[in-house]
Amino acid sequence: MNFTAIDFETANRQTNSACSVALTIVRNNQIVDEYYSLIKPDTWFDATNIRIHGIREQDVLHSPYFPEIWEEMSSYFTAEQLVIAHNMPFDKRILQGTLNYYGVEQPTFQTLCTVQSSRRLLKQLPNHKLNTVAAHYGIPLNHHHALDDARACAKILINQEKEYGTKALKSLVKYS
Repeated sequence: MNFTAIDFETANRQTNSACSVALTIVRNNQIVDEYYSLIKPDTWFDATNIRIHGIREQDVLHSPYFPEIWEEMSSYFTAEQLVIAHNMPFDKRILQGTLNYYGVEQPTFQTLCTVQSSRRLLKQLPNHKLNTVAAHYGIPLNHHHALDDARACAKILINQEKEYGTKALKSLVKYS
């Protein structure tokens, strides 16, 4: 399979509060490239979010704003591209909210959520959180670091495709 895994971390609950992003690029079921950046959001940092991912306002003071990062990332978000995430509704909401905030046109791309694929294919697991599914496949994880989360998500889908086949996953692809 060919796809891009994405993960955001946010400064607070606002949809335009992305403070880090990562992409893991997969071609023919092999990780071929990765991208990670801290982001300086135009908003405040909530203590709850800081406890989750450890990113503080002072960590992003000299980081680029999202439009600068989007220039580097946008080529992975086209109608032909499959973009995956573990809890795609969250990551898609952050992407859309951040693009809206900056007045950037929304891209069209295909999506697949590995929470959904895991619920369908791995019913025996006690839950389908990223750390649980990663542990099931023996994938190391520094949870809530965007690059580790994107990489784990990519490896989950690679494993699911090997174990269950492409056909089992195709029905979960959505077009947006």
